[in-house]
Amino acid sequence: MTLSQRLGAIPPQAWLRVSIGVAVLTIGLKTLAWWLTGSVGLLSDAMESLVNLASAAFGLLMVRIAAQPPDAEHPYGHHKAEYFSSAFEGLAILVAALAIIYAAARRFYEPQPIEQVDAGLALSVLSSVFNGVLAWAMLQSARVHRSMALEADARHLITDVWTSVGVVIGIALVAWTHWLWLDPVVAIGVALNILREGWNLVWRSSQGLMDKRVERRVQADIDQVLKAFEHPTIRFDHIATRRSGSRRYVDLHMHMPGEWTLRRAAAVRASVEQALMSAVPGLRASIQLLPSDVEAHGQDEDDLI
Repeated sequence: MTLSQRLGAIPPQAWLRVSIGVAVLTIGLKTLAWWLTGSVGLLSDAMESLVNLASAAFGLLMVRIAAQPPDAEHPYGHHKAEYFSSAFEGLAILVAALAIIYAAARRFYEPQPIEQVDAGLALSVLSSVFNGVLAWAMLQSARVHRSMALEADARHLITDVWTSVGVVIGIALVAWTHWLWLDPVVAIGVALNILREGWNLVWRSSQGLMDKRVERRVQADIDQVLKAFEHPTIRFDHIATRRSGSRRYVDLHMHMPGEWTLRRAAAVRASVEQALMSAVPGLRASIQLLPSDVEAHGQDEDDLI
């Protein structure tokens, strides 16, 4: 088993617990770096780590909800709860970015020298290493579990790493040039970058809540399975797919000769369902049987693929 496979075998809840622990650690490191240097750029970096902590905690809650089995009020399960986690994280990032811009704007009017640059930058780099390693590992698991909450948290950590890189470069330039105005400029640049990431997370979560079709790779796997079962006497149409958290769904019509017995038709349908679920783990297939000379009516063409 490869390292990626081993990491992918770890459940999302475990990774989010680790993310909470790492967020607490990096908040401490970055806050100390800001306290030592007085840099508003490092302050903005520490504020983003606070968002990491809140987002990981909320993500853990949503993953737990998503893992709950179907009940009387939610017969299709709770899988979409993960999209709320992604939306919350995106909104939290947007708020943090606005707070950073406000703090940086004030520093333009009240410039302050930066002190103990070496120690501050070392702490910032160390926290970035923690975040970078964790983000890579979480992405491996997110791909396996198709967890939107885990992927959102991992991508936010990646943004945090790039933020820290920008801050380190900016602080180094301030120390070298003694241009104090570079510090708030770097902070505003960081804020604009995380604004973009926050918007992307909000947009992706909204698309998930609106039942977006499955990914192209998953659609290709579905098409390949159906093509293997196609026959002059068997055909498929009205194929529609959607995502719901880690679940994937496909609805379709399967046409076969009208003179076949129900037992024979059901056996073929069961074979198609099994092949689909084997090709796409976690897929839920709903297949309606129809005679070859019967077409379904009342379908909305906008819902069809």
